[in-house]
Amino acid sequence: MATTEILAEQHHHTLTQILTTAWSASDTSATTLGRSPSIRLLTGSVTGQERKDIYAGLADGSVAIVVGTHALIQESVQFKELALAVIDEQHRFGVRQRAALRQKGYNPHLLVMTATPIPRSLQLTLWGHLDVSIIDEMPPGRKPVTTRLILPTERERAYTFVRSQIEKGHQAFIICPLVEESENVEAKAAVEEYARLQEHIFPNLRLGLLHGRMKGEEKEATMGRFARGETDILVATSVIEVGIDVPNATVMLVEGADRFGLAQLHQFRGRVGRSEYLSYCLLVSDTDSPEAQERLQAVESTNDGFVLAQKDLEMRGPGEFLGTHQSGFPDLRLASVTNLKLVEAAREAARRFFDTDPELEDPDNRLLARQVDQLWRGEGEVS
Repeated sequence: MATTEILAEQHHHTLTQILTTAWSASDTSATTLGRSPSIRLLTGSVTGQERKDIYAGLADGSVAIVVGTHALIQESVQFKELALAVIDEQHRFGVRQRAALRQKGYNPHLLVMTATPIPRSLQLTLWGHLDVSIIDEMPPGRKPVTTRLILPTERERAYTFVRSQIEKGHQAFIICPLVEESENVEAKAAVEEYARLQEHIFPNLRLGLLHGRMKGEEKEATMGRFARGETDILVATSVIEVGIDVPNATVMLVEGADRFGLAQLHQFRGRVGRSEYLSYCLLVSDTDSPEAQERLQAVESTNDGFVLAQKDLEMRGPGEFLGTHQSGFPDLRLASVTNLKLVEAAREAARRFFDTDPELEDPDNRLLARQVDQLWRGEGEVS
């Protein structure tokens, strides 16, 4: 399950290529299923008979793999035997949404993926509910993205730098917090900023506009032009946070960076630096709030998503263990959720109970059993 149609389509294309090749090369393919597995794509754009066919294939098991968006967690989607659920960009889904996918099967294996674990994920890992695999190497040939926090008064210098990169044959993103201007929020809006930049700042360059209110076909066309190099600068909202792969893009300029969370900023930065070219992320902040500055300086200081997740955990808390809030500090009698030694000691004690009295039936453990029973009344979801 992926967050956007663009990302789901990319995953579907990649999986089809990889698995078809692997299947063709397998010596056992003829004696197992006798055919290559059916891989289908289910998004909001899939309608009519095609959608009905996918529903039927999932229900009778003839569709072995389905890649999709939130469309996968609709009530009408039924799996014959869901064995593995994979959730990409985990931080973009809510607790109930992730739970809805797992509940399509009987205790399926679960893999959640993200470049920036949300505080909840990090805490669940520490508490032993999630195992973790870390890819701590960059793909061959890639270089770390240089990140700089700049003042609004330095915006003209940033524009000059963007122009210099485009003159070298590269492309750039400019991110705005809003789609359109608002009377209640003082922040740059993509629609108005696109018009201003095209007319006054980059009149000789080719600009594109992308935001969530555009129709699917418009989004696809805009992204297609940018991916093919027909657009120099893409002015966009957070819709480009995931699923956008343009190796020629080397500059990410984020307006109103203080309005985005650590995970979002790290994801924005991940849209550049996807080739051997040196790449840059410029964060423009309109506030001197200490908390915002601390968050932005954290992004400036490291490219490590797990370091940022730890910082996010310290600043926002892990959220509810048995609930739907994914940040905030829980009502647990624990000295500190960031005290890793204490958390590990508690986890080791819990493991001993699982080994000796997993149901807490021993009379000596009845008070603990009562406490566990009182605690276990929320919406438990270990993803």
